[in-house]
Amino acid sequence: MNVMLNILVAVQMLSAIAMVGLILIQHGKGADMGAAFGSGSAGSLFGASGSANFLSRTTAALAVVFFVCTLLLAYLSHARPSGGDSLLERAPVTAPAPAAPAPASQIPSGTPATPAPEAPASNPAQIPSK
Repeated sequence: MNVMLNILVAVQMLSAIAMVGLILIQHGKGADMGAAFGSGSAGSLFGASGSANFLSRTTAALAVVFFVCTLLLAYLSHARPSGGDSLLERAPVTAPAPAAPAPASQIPSGTPATPAPEAPASNPAQIPSK
């Protein structure tokens, strides 16, 4: 069951990434106007109008795969047997007891603390005059 969920999640992520890529490749509705004025995009790999049909059909197929995976994941996540019908009927989860503080002998001693340097006393004789 867990392997099937992992496969469904992987298929869903791959279809989503491929769908985003295909959507970004497609031209908008105003892109055909540039081909009419000789921009050269009319003679593409798929033909004059073949790319729009191929890309839109592939995007639609990937969208169907994405939604089917989403529905299957939603169904399988709710089909798992649980302890009760609601959250209130399930057994409460208790938190682990807090650990006791470590004794002073087990605290690692790092470098010894050095005292802070003292500020020099302000003496009028030490101030240089101009």
